[in-house]
Amino acid sequence: MSAEAYIPSGGLAGKVKRQLARRLARAPLAIPASQFVSFTFDDFPKSAVDTGANQLEKRGWRGTWYAATGFMNGDTHHGAMFDAGDIARLADAGHEIACHTTTHLDAASAPLAVTLEDASANTQSLESLGVAITNFAFPYGEATPAVKRALGARYDTLRGVQPGINRDGADRHLLKAVGIDGGDAGVDRALGWLDEMGHEPGWLIYYIHDVQQDPTEWGCTPDQLARVCEAVARSGVEVLPVKSVLERLASA
Repeated sequence: MSAEAYIPSGGLAGKVKRQLARRLARAPLAIPASQFVSFTFDDFPKSAVDTGANQLEKRGWRGTWYAATGFMNGDTHHGAMFDAGDIARLADAGHEIACHTTTHLDAASAPLAVTLEDASANTQSLESLGVAITNFAFPYGEATPAVKRALGARYDTLRGVQPGINRDGADRHLLKAVGIDGGDAGVDRALGWLDEMGHEPGWLIYYIHDVQQDPTEWGCTPDQLARVCEAVARSGVEVLPVKSVLERLASA
């Protein structure tokens, strides 16, 4: 499956939809005074597997990989996408595989039934490859209260793309996440959220797309990702996949 870059609706209507999604159908998550970082990869390109997984593994970390199976074996604006061998390689190494819909649809614009069917088909496709799927990320971070309620009944967490740190009472139906993208200025912003963790604990989730020397505007270079990883390592914050953070929070 090939795809051009899609841009969700903007303007006042788009802002209103996003505000409603953030304020309604919330499911508060208890997050005590702990510090966690999760590295997550969306879609996901082979460059993220080849470079991103290596960056994490050499530090003893594991991440969460939100896979859209409609991209499997194909090419997108991010470059060559993952294949079944990449899923097996990541799962065997202890990474988490999670759901990102089959067709990478905009869940704020698609009919609810279409979104639910698309997510279910994606989960079934991934589980047929031998992995358990318990977490979900909205493509583009786009959601509605109705789709949050429906998918929240199927998955342990739903992740968005609103930047911020998840602290006590965070919405498990729309977890905040910070992109590692946008060039050096974007990386500086991503590191700023890590610095804030030093003042007030919480759960910082990073999301990443392509990792290559000439990245898209939604990607980063290997050196930029390494810069973030090095800062996280210096901070001493524990790095875990999404499912492992949930297990830790449940036992707290």
